[in-house]
Amino acid sequence: MNQYLKSTKTVIKEKYEFFTQVEKVIADYFLAGDITDFSIKGVANKLFVSEASLSRFAKKMGFKGYREFVFSYNANLNESNRLGQLTEFTIHKYQEVLERTYQIVDNNQMIRVAKLLDSSRRVFVYGVGSNLLVAREFCSRFIRLGLDVEALNGGGDIVLNLPRVTSDCLVLGISISGSTAEVMDGLRAAHKKRATTVLLTSVVNATNDEFTDETIKLAHMKNITVSHIISPQLPALIMMDIIYTHYLNHNKSDKLESLKEILDQIDYKFEK
Repeated sequence: MNQYLKSTKTVIKEKYEFFTQVEKVIADYFLAGDITDFSIKGVANKLFVSEASLSRFAKKMGFKGYREFVFSYNANLNESNRLGQLTEFTIHKYQEVLERTYQIVDNNQMIRVAKLLDSSRRVFVYGVGSNLLVAREFCSRFIRLGLDVEALNGGGDIVLNLPRVTSDCLVLGISISGSTAEVMDGLRAAHKKRATTVLLTSVVNATNDEFTDETIKLAHMKNITVSHIISPQLPALIMMDIIYTHYLNHNKSDKLESLKEILDQIDYKFEK
């Protein structure tokens, strides 16, 4: 029946104006939802109505009888509770990423990286797949502060970019797994050209220190690289915002002037 396609409470609300006063008492009871005894006798005694009134109420809503109405009501209630638990679980995972980031973030390193970015003539950000989304967001954020920054995707673009990498550039690689070949090879090549290299990763490998000036540890979650439960970009995006805040604070007046210039161009007014 069509009622199963929508919440039973929704059906009650839709038909509410057509109910008698007795039926409205029944409707209000089920809309409130604080019910422990669903038996027809128990509800009838609770509301001081007849069992026949409960049957008429159910039939007016399109059900064959009170029992079918209760079955539908409970099915919706259980689904609502299940969805509530799933929502809570997902938010808990986000909170877990934030807490792990708080535990591992190195404030002194953030200051160092901010200064490295500020002193670099040009910044290249390497990322593949979901990491490219972070790289592009990095560019979108930092370019507003006057940073000459560009995101590059995949081995082809990274290899073709190598002639542009010089000793006064900074190359930032994003690899959640720490094993993205294109990104790691790009950092190695940039290091050989004496460019400053920074790696964002959840998996710290001692061998990476051979070709990175800074390795920024990201919060690690099991199976995050395959988007299990939460978006794999989340730990990197959180760390990016922390770096952004430190970068903005370094030579702040110059950064704010660059930001103001862009905001004036698009006629954006800050909310107060």
